[in-house]
Amino acid sequence: MAKIKLDHISMKFGDFYAVRDICISIDKGEYLTILGPSGCGKTTLIKVIAGILIPTEGSVIVDGEDVTNIPIEDRDTGYVFQNIALFPNISVSDNVGYSPRVKDKPKEEIKGTSEEYLMLVKMFDRAGMFSTELSGGEQQKVAIARALASGSKMLMLDEPLSALDARVRVELRYDIRRLVKKLGITVLHVTHDQEEAMSVSDRIILMRSGGIQEIGTPLDMYRDPKSIFAAYFIGETNLMECTVSGKTKTGKTTVRLRGGCEVKAAKSQFTAGDAAVISVRPEHVYAATKGLKAEVLDVVFMGTYWRVRTVAETRDYVDYNVSSSEEIPEKGDKVFLVFNKKSTKVFARPQEGLEEAIKLE
Repeated sequence: MAKIKLDHISMKFGDFYAVRDICISIDKGEYLTILGPSGCGKTTLIKVIAGILIPTEGSVIVDGEDVTNIPIEDRDTGYVFQNIALFPNISVSDNVGYSPRVKDKPKEEIKGTSEEYLMLVKMFDRAGMFSTELSGGEQQKVAIARALASGSKMLMLDEPLSALDARVRVELRYDIRRLVKKLGITVLHVTHDQEEAMSVSDRIILMRSGGIQEIGTPLDMYRDPKSIFAAYFIGETNLMECTVSGKTKTGKTTVRLRGGCEVKAAKSQFTAGDAAVISVRPEHVYAATKGLKAEVLDVVFMGTYWRVRTVAETRDYVDYNVSSSEEIPEKGDKVFLVFNKKSTKVFARPQEGLEEAIKLE
């Protein structure tokens, strides 16, 4: 296990800051996911932590030691790449035993280490095969076993599942978390897949444009995002511009949407007249006998529920979910929508405009 501290880390390429002023502490044995859209600096940051890149500014501290200028091979770090990088001309067992072999460990120790980690990833029966004879998921399991066999106290996973089929991705992400928690290893996992991040992480760092947008547990970031971008990027949500009209007796915020419809939302610090944006997730929107007028544009079967897309009288698109046991609306139907006020978040309306505030690039 390793405790990691990033002290004002910046990485500059020419005049461009890929990562800017990152400060965070990562606990021993923590599974931390770095999440964000393409180009936000995720991979650059993990390469700095691993020692593949030396930062332009700042320090990487591991267990109290400054390792900023120490290369990856001397950092007790295992690294698993997006593109599966196994040696094709040697066996699975020899791939996993590569690190102890180059460290001149005794043959019996190399064999024992290889067998131990292949059993951990449930690939012992493939020990004598070549990597080219394995499926993509099996190859990535071997790559993880090889990283762990190096004796690493930190594991860096750089989009390790993105090249795999959807069902294999789901199965392997749970296997990885189970394995590293059993071993007590500190993990940094880079992904752009929000579902993947939500399912494996102890905490998530949400990055945007080279900086940290928000940090928190998956549950907190889903239920109580602190920014419009976090609400938009993690999970799905409906965003609607509005003006705060006041407070209820219980402290809830009342907002007026375009067109004059009033909606009750969660408690907030805003006062009457403030320009705002509300965020309400599809599972907290319901069809009712009165409320916000809308017309159904499309109905999509999602497996366990139907996703209904509407355009409201406010000219906003509003999605909501309908269970298979309920009456399913049809395209062109007129509906009234109500929101769960406890789950309707209020944000300050961004000065740069809503579209700019949630832009992924």
